[in-house]
Amino acid sequence: MFTGLVADVGRISARTKTGKDITFTIETSFEVDDLDLGESIAVDGTCLTVTEIGSSSFDVDASPETLQRTTLGDRHVGDGVHLERALRLSDRLGGHLVTGHIDGVGSLKSRRRDGKAWILEFEAPDSVSPYLLEKGCIAVDGVSLTINGVANSTFDLAIIPHTAQHTLLTEYRPGRKVNLEADLIGKYVRKFITSDSDGLSMDDLIRAGF
Repeated sequence: MFTGLVADVGRISARTKTGKDITFTIETSFEVDDLDLGESIAVDGTCLTVTEIGSSSFDVDASPETLQRTTLGDRHVGDGVHLERALRLSDRLGGHLVTGHIDGVGSLKSRRRDGKAWILEFEAPDSVSPYLLEKGCIAVDGVSLTINGVANSTFDLAIIPHTAQHTLLTEYRPGRKVNLEADLIGKYVRKFITSDSDGLSMDDLIRAGF
């Protein structure tokens, strides 16, 4: 489990394809002595497993399933990636609950300045658009962000200077593909109210005051 607060922008230093799988070596400013083999780490929002640890880097493997459902197959040597280590139960939840399981790949439609902030507009796939909610949460390439507005399958976000400084988001150009993870709670609520079983209905939620 993660929070969507990027701790480091790493750099891919090696990309090894073996059959349908890809192993990435990622240079990082993390204290690698503190990394454990087998621990989970989010790479551009995708939960992966540390398989090797170097002097200032670590390896992760991306399976065909991961490559099919994320943008990692488009990442190459020299590319930067957002990194976050897994959440400890004692940590502050500064972002929102993020699993690292990507719901779909979206794309950047436009970018513009608004005062000190950047406004980025994204197009979401059908697997994500039902969960878009004004002032709701979404993870874009592993970054926890608040949705400003929604119009059908598009949504826009404000990237403040701090976020711009500590992520790669404002370097993205229109057409850039991004990993999207919808809000975890929203996904469960939608599952309950659209289920054919005797679960929660919209009327049940209204009666309960939601």
